[in-house]
Amino acid sequence: MILVTGGAGFIGSNVVAALAERGESVAVCDPLGDDDKWRNIAKAELRDVFHPDGLMRWLEQHADRLDAVIHMGAISATDACDSELLVRVNFGLSWQLWQWCAERGKRFIYASSAATYGAGEQGYDDDPSPEALAKLRPLNLYGWSKHLFDRRVARAVQDGERLPTQWAGLKFFNVYGPNEYHKGNMRSVIARNYATAARGDEVMLFKSYRADVADGEQKRDFVYVGDCVEVILWLLDHPEVSGLFNVGTGRSRSFTDLVEALFAATGRAVRIGYREMPEAMRDRYQYFTEARMQRLRDAGFTWPFKSIEEGVGIYVKRYLSQPDIYR
Repeated sequence: MILVTGGAGFIGSNVVAALAERGESVAVCDPLGDDDKWRNIAKAELRDVFHPDGLMRWLEQHADRLDAVIHMGAISATDACDSELLVRVNFGLSWQLWQWCAERGKRFIYASSAATYGAGEQGYDDDPSPEALAKLRPLNLYGWSKHLFDRRVARAVQDGERLPTQWAGLKFFNVYGPNEYHKGNMRSVIARNYATAARGDEVMLFKSYRADVADGEQKRDFVYVGDCVEVILWLLDHPEVSGLFNVGTGRSRSFTDLVEALFAATGRAVRIGYREMPEAMRDRYQYFTEARMQRLRDAGFTWPFKSIEEGVGIYVKRYLSQPDIYR
C-alpha cells in the first residue's frame, strides 16, 4: 500500500490517479474541507481517506502493509505569512514522517520546490550538499519552509543518520495541469485565463519592473503535471535511486510564450495586455527559473518532458474544454 499525503491536492491527486490506474492500493491523507477538492480524487479507487489529524495513528495501524509514503501535503501558497503554521506543517510534519519511515524501513518521496532557489543568484543546480544548500536565499516564507526541510535532510544524509530505505526530494518548478482548480490565486496562468482566451478576450500579464526584461518576458520553467507524475512513478520503480532532484523541463520559457500556447490551443487570435504587479510582490518576484536536469538524467530517468505547446494543448483539449475537467 502507498500513502499519499496531500493526495486530494493538485500534484497529489494526479499521483493518486496514476497509482490507482496501475492497480496500486492507495490511501489519501488530506483535509478535504467544504469545497470541491474532493472531486480531484472522485474517480480513483482508494483504500482509505482520512484527515491529517489522524496521520500518525493511521501509520502505526497500517505499518505492516505500507510500502511508501509520498508526501505532497504542504501549505503551498507563496504569499502565506503565518510562519509558525508553515514551520509546523512544511517542516515539522515532514521531519516526523521522515523519521517514521527511517525507523520502520519505508520509502519516502517528498515535494520540495523551485521556490527554494530564490532569485536564482546561485543558479538552479540541485546540489544536495549542506554547503550548496546553505548558499540559497528563498524569497518568501513558503520557499524558506521547504528549504529548511531540504537542509535538514541533507544534514541527516551527511551525518550518517538512519534514513528511509529510499528517499527523494523533488524540487518542482512551475507545474500546471488538471486538478489545480481549488488553488484560487495559486492556480497556473493557464487555469486562470482559459475561459478568457476561449472567448477571444485579452489575457492580462504582469508588467516587468526590470529594465532588462520586457513586459511578458519574465521566464519560468513550466512543467506539465503528468511529467511530474512520471518522475514519481519512475522512482517507485527504481528503489535504488535516492537524492534531491529538480523536476522541470530544463528549458525556461516566457509568460508570453505560455499565453500564446493557450490561445493556440483554443484556436483564438493572441491578445495580451499588461497590468501592474501588486507592490508587495515586486521585491519577491522570480524573473527567471530553469531547472538543471542533469542529476535526474544521470540517475537514469529518460522520460521526455513536454514543451509548453504540447502540455498546454493536452490540458486544454482533454480537460479545460471538456464537461468533466478532472483527471
